[in-house]
Amino acid sequence: MVLVFSIIASALAPGLALLTYFYLKDRYDQEPLHMVIKVFLLGVLIVFPVMILQRGMILWLGDHPVVQSLLVSAGIEEFLKWFVMYHIIFNHTEFDEPYDGILYAAAISLGFATVENLLYAWYSQAAFGPMFLRALLPVSGHAMFGVIMGYYIGHARFSGENRKRFYLALSFIVPWIWHGLYDLILNLLTHTWIWFIVPLMVLLWYGGMGKISRANNRSPFRFINREEEINT
Repeated sequence: MVLVFSIIASALAPGLALLTYFYLKDRYDQEPLHMVIKVFLLGVLIVFPVMILQRGMILWLGDHPVVQSLLVSAGIEEFLKWFVMYHIIFNHTEFDEPYDGILYAAAISLGFATVENLLYAWYSQAAFGPMFLRALLPVSGHAMFGVIMGYYIGHARFSGENRKRFYLALSFIVPWIWHGLYDLILNLLTHTWIWFIVPLMVLLWYGGMGKISRANNRSPFRFINREEEINT
């Protein structure tokens, strides 16, 4: 029983910790917690259609590493995350500042990554070392792909009609490329992947932190908060 609890806790902890981090990064107008949890659960639910589509894609196209990386893994996963963001979150009344795109996309990605992590831990009976590595790589990677997607969706939400489609396209294409590159490194460089994946993750986090800062700086609520500080 203790072992089961340890496995579940080690699988859930990275996703929940990162979700808390991104929630607290909302500088000006924090989202309702229940809304963030619902979006996280949407990420949990898309695991099942992803698995079905990936199985069908493998049967159709085969399991060549490039096909597996770019289409079966990155393509399907990022498209379903984007599909949920666009059709359920994009026009929601709670999506009222650019950073909300980052928070909700990260929540969807982390919901998905947490289930992946849980399945891996359960079926492989993973020890602390592999689970720690997964926290630093797959879970963290999904979080960064979500940050990138949400950043461009936030641009699309608050841009004019002429730029909206451009940013919506970027919100799918850019995280898909990064995710595909991540998977290509793991699938093709079986012995030297660590030398490439670590710089990639550093680059993703550095870029992600910049996107978080820029999204917060474009919040329409930053002026309201400053006026309240001055008045008090």
